[in-house]
Amino acid sequence: MSGLPQYEYMKLADRIAAEIASGKLPAGAALPGERAMTEIYGVSIGTVRRAVRELRERGLVATLPAKGTFVVASEE
Repeated sequence: MSGLPQYEYMKLADRIAAEIASGKLPAGAALPGERAMTEIYGVSIGTVRRAVRELRERGLVATLPAKGTFVVASEE
């Protein structure tokens, strides 16, 4: 089933999860802001928001209102 298309937000969430797992984004690191992520990853702000929501559901990041989104754990 790997040949099936995948939603862009899932691709982005998987990419960021891989960066967390590799240590590129260590625990405590802040993710770039939403607008910066649209530029970095070349996706829409809606895609960024859905990807961050997916990462929160996976337990990899936490969002603090008016502070940002931070890595809370690494995928092992």
